[in-house]
Amino acid sequence: MDHTKTLRVGSRAPAFSLPTTGDGTADLQAHRGHRLVLVFFPLAWTPV
Repeated sequence: MDHTKTLRVGSRAPAFSLPTTGDGTADLQAHRGHRLVLVFFPLAWTPV
């Protein structure tokens, strides 16, 4: 099943949460109304 969603420049990102290191959770809804930059990068031991 494909869950890919295409966003247009300037559109709002859908609400989501992701696991973080240290058993935490990053929740986009907690940052609504604030400027936010999300950076995704592979961990050092991944083959990417």
